[in-house]
Amino acid sequence: MPDNEVKQRPRPLSALGRTAGPLTGLLVLAVLLAVLSPDFLTANNLLNVGVQASVVAVLAFGMTFVIVSGGIDLSVGSVAGLSGIVTGWAVAGAGLPLWLAIPVGLAAGAAAGLLSGVLITAGRVPPFIATLAMLSVARGLALVLADGRPISLDGWLAELGSGELFGFLPYPVLVMLVIGLLTAFVLRRTYAGRAMYAIGGNAEAARLSGIKVSRQKLLIYALSGLFAAVAGILLAARLASAQPEAGTGYELDAIAAVVIGGASLAGGVGSALGTFVGALVLAVLRNGLNLLDVSAFWQQVAIGAVIAVAVLFDTLRQRRRTGRRGALRTPAVRRAIAAVTALIVVAAGWAVYERQQGPADAKLRIALSVSTLNNPFFVDVRAGAQAEADRLGVELSVTDAGEDASQQANAVQNAIARNADAIIVNPVDSDAVVPSVKAANDAGIPVVGVDRAPSAGTVVTTVASDNVTGGQLAARELVRLVGSGPVAVLEGKPGTSAARERGEGFTNEIRNHPQIQVVASQPADFDRTKALDVMQNIMQSHPEVKGVFAANDEMALGAVKALGARAGTDVKVVGFDGTPEGLDAVRAGTESADVAQQPKLLGKAAVEQAVRAARDHNQGPGPATSIPVQVVTRETVEQFLRNQ
Repeated sequence: MPDNEVKQRPRPLSALGRTAGPLTGLLVLAVLLAVLSPDFLTANNLLNVGVQASVVAVLAFGMTFVIVSGGIDLSVGSVAGLSGIVTGWAVAGAGLPLWLAIPVGLAAGAAAGLLSGVLITAGRVPPFIATLAMLSVARGLALVLADGRPISLDGWLAELGSGELFGFLPYPVLVMLVIGLLTAFVLRRTYAGRAMYAIGGNAEAARLSGIKVSRQKLLIYALSGLFAAVAGILLAARLASAQPEAGTGYELDAIAAVVIGGASLAGGVGSALGTFVGALVLAVLRNGLNLLDVSAFWQQVAIGAVIAVAVLFDTLRQRRRTGRRGALRTPAVRRAIAAVTALIVVAAGWAVYERQQGPADAKLRIALSVSTLNNPFFVDVRAGAQAEADRLGVELSVTDAGEDASQQANAVQNAIARNADAIIVNPVDSDAVVPSVKAANDAGIPVVGVDRAPSAGTVVTTVASDNVTGGQLAARELVRLVGSGPVAVLEGKPGTSAARERGEGFTNEIRNHPQIQVVASQPADFDRTKALDVMQNIMQSHPEVKGVFAANDEMALGAVKALGARAGTDVKVVGFDGTPEGLDAVRAGTESADVAQQPKLLGKAAVEQAVRAARDHNQGPGPATSIPVQVVTRETVEQFLRNQ
């Protein structure tokens, strides 16, 4: 296309042709999963796929406008989280009715997108940098407004997240379809849509043809923010609560859905149908991998591979349009693609064979949804659960929510679709998990909580240590070790129940000891590297600190690294969890004490309770199952380990 011509919007047939590849891939993936899992093609599971695709699809529809115009928007996940929090705050904090709070939340998202557009057009800031800045600003504002805590939502908005139209079409799917049709209309039937394709094809040619490029970019980013707000409110409705961390990382899924759907990152190419198919590919892939009990870590590998293949095909399309074959179409590359395809077919056939050769007697199927496996404590919970499942001869499937309440909701819905005999859930957030627990209740599946209790719904029991009591014990031990003087606190991830409860117990107890002054209290997100940086910063401003309470062992170990030779001598460090590395640090004397929770015992007891409930067809409710916490010091660590 000559530089002085404006690229026109694609004809319907050509757009459909570009979508044919992703659509074929979706159908092949669906057929493969139908062969590998008898649970995949059930009506209940297919509806689950639609619900699980809804939030990412709505985000991706807004991202389509941006990518078609040759831009990028990294802020949509955070803007979604901010819009959900603004909606919740408008109800809970400002006392607005829901019908008025929702427009306020939508306006917040549109304003955030518009501000990104102003930075890009008036400030000449590259879209990558402008939206990266908005990502941080929006997430920070969400945490400030919510004070790091989820905001519960009820009424018709919560019903929207879990209800169905005419008893069969989930409302999130309906919202996704409406937004998809609106996106298609904007792209194909409006001046703004034609301008998006023109700007993405050649911005200078579009300007010379009379298109006001800056004005159109403001509209594009405002639309992206508005669609992100719809996604954020939809996510809050699904979880019956607005989460300050909601939408974290979703911008990557949105970009992936658009690219998988046939859009070009170079701009000028893309469609609503393609984006819809791309979002379905991601949802089907995640759903299928869950049903097949594929490790959460391998799921990330698989999804990354799909994204890489989509970008590769985009590169091939670009080369084909410019008439350059290049190295990507050599016989060697074709042979490599054929070999990989053959390997996938063989692997699928082997999986089918293995399933057919499995034991004839049906085992009890227990599903365990863990808040995260990126933490040694929860890895030990899983290990204890798996060991007990093996001993009892039951099938245990484990899913990792990645600290995302929405992903946990998806995992529980998948377990329900598989007709699991019992579900064990370690909530990312006690409020956000409630709709999932109630869905399991409605399906007649017993639910067991582990480590944290759902705030509502019916559970057979919750196997847990008391985080509040643990925080109190940590405060008392730090007082005993320090005596008096300044101390610092490393908080957990804002918005998580564990961070709140441990901090609450510590704060309430430390108030009883006026000789101790908390001079710094900063979040380090349960992460060792962040704790290292935060502790170094605290010591710069408060070198007189004599003690540190870290809300988990990973942060305690980061603090120990930051303190160096002072750890355990001049500065006493008290950790929480009782992980192997934490106890090793106690043995070495660098960590002065640890509030040990015995995570393997938590997992073991949770499986015991789930199996008993499944065999007795007991849905509860019942009393909590308490696993005691205890303070472990250098003098008692060996005895503690012998008792495990």
